[in-house]
Amino acid sequence: MSAAVDVAPLLLPYRDRGSSNEIQSLVPSVPSNGPGASTPSQRLASLDVFRGLTVALMILVDDAGGAFPSINHSPWFGITLADFVMPFFLFLVGVSISLAFKKISNKTTATKKVMLRAINLFLLGLLLQGGYFHGRNHLTYGVDVGKIRWLGVLQRISIGYLLASISEIWLVNNIMVDSLADLARKYYTQWLFAIGLCSLYMCFLYGLSVPTWEYEAPSMNLSGFASGTQIVYCGVRGSLEPPCNAVGFIDRVILGEHHLYQHPVYRRTKECSVKSPDYGPLPPNSPQWCLAPFDPEGILSSLMAAVTCFVGLHFGHILLHFKDPKQRVLLWSMSAVPLLLFGYVLVILGIPSCKPLYTVSYACITAGVSGLILSIIFYIVDVKHFRKPTVLLQWMGMNALLIYALGACDLFSAGLQGFYWRSPENNLVDGTEALLQAMLHSKNWGTLAFVILEILFWGLVSGFLHMKSLYIRL
Repeated sequence: MSAAVDVAPLLLPYRDRGSSNEIQSLVPSVPSNGPGASTPSQRLASLDVFRGLTVALMILVDDAGGAFPSINHSPWFGITLADFVMPFFLFLVGVSISLAFKKISNKTTATKKVMLRAINLFLLGLLLQGGYFHGRNHLTYGVDVGKIRWLGVLQRISIGYLLASISEIWLVNNIMVDSLADLARKYYTQWLFAIGLCSLYMCFLYGLSVPTWEYEAPSMNLSGFASGTQIVYCGVRGSLEPPCNAVGFIDRVILGEHHLYQHPVYRRTKECSVKSPDYGPLPPNSPQWCLAPFDPEGILSSLMAAVTCFVGLHFGHILLHFKDPKQRVLLWSMSAVPLLLFGYVLVILGIPSCKPLYTVSYACITAGVSGLILSIIFYIVDVKHFRKPTVLLQWMGMNALLIYALGACDLFSAGLQGFYWRSPENNLVDGTEALLQAMLHSKNWGTLAFVILEILFWGLVSGFLHMKSLYIRL
């Protein structure tokens, strides 16, 4: 196992990526007599910390979201804590790409490497989230290839990584950057491409007519909801509601309903759950679409999600071309705050924030928050050098792909559950959680304590691997 990590930049430390003739110095040095002086080989710990924070946040909301629905994904409109995880990942992809492709010796070779990495990441996501692994509390595995889920978290990341990397390789003008005007001239073609993606998304979202459609409801469901073929009446254009939006329509036509996510978040809406915002039995006279599949990482929404990578690219470009740390923080803030405000203005104007659709307002708000958090972490960790409190997150960020696969996708916990005493319920994972629940006299708070211990565990595992210079290579 090598210390080098060679996969899409989102989940990995960028310091070792690429060959020496492609990347001479991934983090630009500052003058030795200036504030925050560094050597060319020094990397930004803040990116690792932010990456580790994102993975830890994913574990928290995935494993404790059932106990605390307020931090779980919003049932449809609105933004909760869980809804920031995917944009954080995509934003970090963009930042890392800008650093990885600072020096490109051969554009064709770089393009081939990007395509190979994107394919590898897509296939890994297909393995982890396609349905083969059944997760915690299921001592089974395997998937019907006729019902495999084609899209997911890593698949979306691979799409954003591919589009942003290709633009970084081919759409950057050869201009020396000495001012903000130079920065705009160097990368304006890239931003036109990003605006084109956004425009394409908006045209389909609001311009595509969604016809009436049908699906096969599960044979076993709650509240006596009729099984068999269910008809969802639409015949509308520009709807952002769960049953009749263009995002779901495109996925059903191209991918097919059996290849979509079968437990969408809108099952937690008031129309579909008596325990909303949590999952629960269907209320009386619930609409026909409540049990229909919908993929939150769909084709059309992934195009808009890729724009978040381009925002990350912009922040990475500032990091590359402006040496003074305070100037970086200032420029980042000047970019993040208008994005955040513009997103809320769009909400006021009638474009709601919706993570499953990845609406423009949602993209702007989450990208703006991403930029502000990077600015804060960078100032604390890399400017003021307060690193001890964040060392666990830094370690997790260095081995984020491993933690995502084993921790966030429940491979490790499901494997531990395979070792039990007489009955599958008597295993170390469930026993530890039950013990904490008993000690705290609360099922919910016991679950939260268990998840916090889980995060600490992965932080220590990452620290051990870091000390051994062991990192994942894909």
